[in-house]
Amino acid sequence: MRDAPRATQEQLTAVHPAAHVDAVREHCEAGRPFDLDTPASPGSWEAALRGAGAACALAEALLAGQAPTGFCGLRPPGHHAEADRAMGFCLFSNVAVAARHAIDARGAERVLVLDWDVHHGNGTDAIFRSSPEVLFASIHQWPFYPGTGAAADAGSGPGEGFTINMPVPAGSGEDEFLGLVQHVVSPVAREFRPDLILISAGFDAHREDPLAECTLETSSFGQMAAEVGALAHDLGVPAGAVLEGGYDTGALAESVAATMEVLATGGEARRVEPGPLVIAAAQRAGRYWPGVSA
Repeated sequence: MRDAPRATQEQLTAVHPAAHVDAVREHCEAGRPFDLDTPASPGSWEAALRGAGAACALAEALLAGQAPTGFCGLRPPGHHAEADRAMGFCLFSNVAVAARHAIDARGAERVLVLDWDVHHGNGTDAIFRSSPEVLFASIHQWPFYPGTGAAADAGSGPGEGFTINMPVPAGSGEDEFLGLVQHVVSPVAREFRPDLILISAGFDAHREDPLAECTLETSSFGQMAAEVGALAHDLGVPAGAVLEGGYDTGALAESVAATMEVLATGGEARRVEPGPLVIAAAQRAGRYWPGVSA
């Protein structure tokens, strides 16, 4: 266990304009919500600083070889926060701040962010959509909040192809999520060759979660973690997780434990025969990454 440090102004403003950082502070001090989904209180400022700071500290520790894996168990989450907008419970884009810090200050050239939260990580997507330094891969229920993450959205400019959106319908379960990790994310990552893997680890695709309609079991997160762990081992790079969503406390706690046990001790994921949804996603990714096939 480590205390979460506060993110520095430099770390935050590498992703967020200073005006946004100031706005978050002012909203928190006043206890003024950003919108109906994004409340703020005087304690939110400290929590937000430590959430982003912990993600940066995790990236530092992993890249320095202090540990093979790690987990940031903090809130508020981050993946909905855009560069200049707080939304969806998120004030700062924790994983994006950590990925930027890893590249700018800790020598990483490429970072893979896998977002398996049931909601699309629109903030992470928007922040890196034109960058080839970060490969952003998101599995999310569609159509659903926040309304972004269409399958055709592959990034823009020099970052085209480095955004992989994999929407799934309500009712999707382990075969869809694990199949997409195995047959799309893993082969793309092997071509991309990241120096660091960060999981935007939301657990609201669990069947018990009240805010979504997917059907993952607790063990499903362990299966996805096993696939990510094997990928990290093969690439010789560290992998860590940063908490995003998850709103049934029992399912959340059990799923975090299942994920981190597998990342810490290893394991082999079961093989999934790709269905039409996975095949279609692989074909889309294959336009940019020739090694992908399903």
